[in-house]
Amino acid sequence: MTIDSLLPELAARIATIRRDIHAHPELAFHEKRTADVVAAYLEAAGIEVHRGLARTGVVARLSCGSGSRAIGLRADMDALPLAELNGFPHRSKHEGKMHACGHDGHTAMLLGAAEALVALRDAGGFDGTVYLIFQPAEEHEGGGKHMVEEGLFERFPMEMVFGLHNWPGLAAGSFAVMEGPVMAGADRFEITVSGRGAHAAMPHQGTDTVLAGAALVQALQALVSRSVDPLEPAVVSVTRFHAGHADNVLPEQAVLGGTVRTFRPELQDALEEGMRRICTGIETTHRVQASLKYERGYPPTINAHDPTLICREVARQVAGADGLHEHLKPSMGAEDFAYLSQVVPGCYVWLGNGPGEGGCMLHSPHYDFNDEIIGTGIRYWLRLVETVLPPVKG
Repeated sequence: MTIDSLLPELAARIATIRRDIHAHPELAFHEKRTADVVAAYLEAAGIEVHRGLARTGVVARLSCGSGSRAIGLRADMDALPLAELNGFPHRSKHEGKMHACGHDGHTAMLLGAAEALVALRDAGGFDGTVYLIFQPAEEHEGGGKHMVEEGLFERFPMEMVFGLHNWPGLAAGSFAVMEGPVMAGADRFEITVSGRGAHAAMPHQGTDTVLAGAALVQALQALVSRSVDPLEPAVVSVTRFHAGHADNVLPEQAVLGGTVRTFRPELQDALEEGMRRICTGIETTHRVQASLKYERGYPPTINAHDPTLICREVARQVAGADGLHEHLKPSMGAEDFAYLSQVVPGCYVWLGNGPGEGGCMLHSPHYDFNDEIIGTGIRYWLRLVETVLPPVKG
């Protein structure tokens, strides 16, 4: 049976599974039902399954021929804490939880690829081992980091690892494959400004933490505009500012928080140091204390040279020359696939999900994965395995 004859029926079944997963979203490290669905499907296909890595993670092993070389294919499983506003039958059944990033589609496509790979193995169509990595907790909680720390690459040695994410705004079924930075590193910060409260009508009797906080927000913008090379991408965004409860009271405390996005670890270091320097200046100027808590988040996702060349050629074969984008700008969003590709060479590609109009962008309450690209995703994974692990001739 060829992949062309297998795909239509397989893609239709996988779409049903995808919609079932969409209707039952689970948050980071709570993907028990999703992991059960994944494990049951793989076991029914006769694939060796390992569970429990990073709590709810699933890793499957599929070998053919010598099995001496090995690669990993990774999909994420978790949903977002977001109330879905769609009205279709497979909308979320769990209030306040939603698959708004397409992880349901990523999981389903890798399941479809697993079934297709069994058929390819039985036909002797590749030589090596494929590890199918179903990862929990991509959204904010670093499930990829936990899998690495709990021995992913020691238990399942592989020479390369590959990831895929749907991308609204790209033509459905097209690919974007870029070498080097593809997703940003994401750090978090919180600054607590403490002073002496006072009556709002007599501000001279206290120290104004709101004024100090406002000055802090403005000063932080100079980090990027005046401290970073204009040709180098960087973002410092203050996303929250909480202070006081009454109209006639200067509060003793203000709390600000936000995110820092960059593509180089050295720039992460420089921006953190710059924020501490600004806090010191605000303390002196406004007679307050400004305490910075800076938390390193996901590192930048960097596509390695050799895996990127492979993925680029595979994407060209699957989508055609017109369906391959090689020079798109990287995203300032973050992705914990970076933890995997820090250990072994990797490549993370974008698969076009369609126009993304009408509020259907990632993390929108109106988003839904495009089932029309399921066949393309399965074909891509299959062709990637054939390319990296070609069968031995003779």
